Amino acid sequence: MLNLSTSTVSLASTILTPEVTIDMVFTHKSLFVRLTPLTLLLVLVGCGSQQPTPVNSISPTKTSTPSPTAAPATQIPATSSSTATASPSPSAATPTTLMVTHSKSDYLSFLDPASGKMEKLVVGKAPFAIAEGPSHRAYVSTAEGVAVIDTKLRTRLALVPYQANVGKPRFGEYRSGGMGIAVSPDGKFVYVGVYLDGGKSQLEILDTEKLTMTGSVPVGVRPFDVVTSLDGREVYSIDHDGYTVTAVDPFNLKGRTLEAAPFGKGGFEKPHYAAVRADGRLLLPYQGRGLVVLDPKSGSYTTEPLTGNTHQEGVTLTPDGKQLLIVGIGSAGSATGKPNLTILDVNTYTEKIFPLARMHQMVATSADGRYAYLTGGVTYADTGWNGMTVVDLSTGTTREFELPDYPLDVQLLTSN
Repeated sequence: MLNLSTSTVSLASTILTPEVTIDMVFTHKSLFVRLTPLTLLLVLVGCGSQQPTPVNSISPTKTSTPSPTAAPATQIPATSSSTATASPSPSAATPTTLMVTHSKSDYLSFLDPASGKMEKLVVGKAPFAIAEGPSHRAYVSTAEGVAVIDTKLRTRLALVPYQANVGKPRFGEYRSGGMGIAVSPDGKFVYVGVYLDGGKSQLEILDTEKLTMTGSVPVGVRPFDVVTSLDGREVYSIDHDGYTVTAVDPFNLKGRTLEAAPFGKGGFEKPHYAAVRADGRLLLPYQGRGLVVLDPKSGSYTTEPLTGNTHQEGVTLTPDGKQLLIVGIGSAGSATGKPNLTILDVNTYTEKIFPLARMHQMVATSADGRYAYLTGGVTYADTGWNGMTVVDLSTGTTREFELPDYPLDVQLLTSN
């Protein structure tokens, strides 16, 4: 894969012109067909002058054969506002705020996906992933450290450096620094996967009260994602280039390696992101060909068939925990299909697949579970784009809008 280029694009308030309005109307086809010629004329005239305002050994892993010294925190709050071009969502009954990392720059944005209005907050160079905690806190993995955010005041409270020497901040998928990140269920700790040059990676533990790193555990190579067990007693690193999952005891600082390679090791059949089901099992999709259902206690897994035939990346559970949304970017390795979004029942494994016009990396849902928000900043071979797609999960209708600086992770802000 190629590295992402270093670039920063400054945001500016965007004035909606008649040309932008026309483009919005045609992008949202269901709206267009309901407009009479007279109504369309009035919309164009009206929009022309408007402006959007953490020590015991653990037994070794068993894998089944698958079926078909802390540095001080830096205190630097910084914020600004801007607006991205967007058309209204089909329904704005429940106001939604998304947190988005802009991976080719140094900021996170608080985004209203209906209007496109966004607030820009500097967090650290090459931000990767976001984890929301209690008490209006969020944590962002960057190339420099973990940014601690007050989501109510929209300020950065600290930038906590890693224990590992990550070197000078760089950009792109292979840059050293934080990748996957998660908050313990009680909010007392943050776990971040740190990738280092030379293939080494480690899980580092942040004390959220002291705002220092208190320990680390070796994990597999390039921890794309980090998730916790439901009771918070274990943490799981999804080791992209290791074809493994590392189960970490964060209190005794011990790890055990769980195999997670249903199609063998090699090529693109790697684990990327995972979700934890209500029974504690990890769900990991591969290539739109199989869903690994991993029991982290025994280390064994089964593989349920998938039919999306697409290189699968980001996942999220719907708010009720019943469906898994899986982003497919298109053809790579054994996957030969096009970009799509799979909606998978986590108990019956039935699928609903919506085609997509573009590649995407990550996904979040609205609080009511009606809409999915997909980011365009795909790391694979720098094949992404500067934007987001909103998908109506009941109809499959899509709407795209521009979003700058390669938007990568996206999380629903649950405590405004």
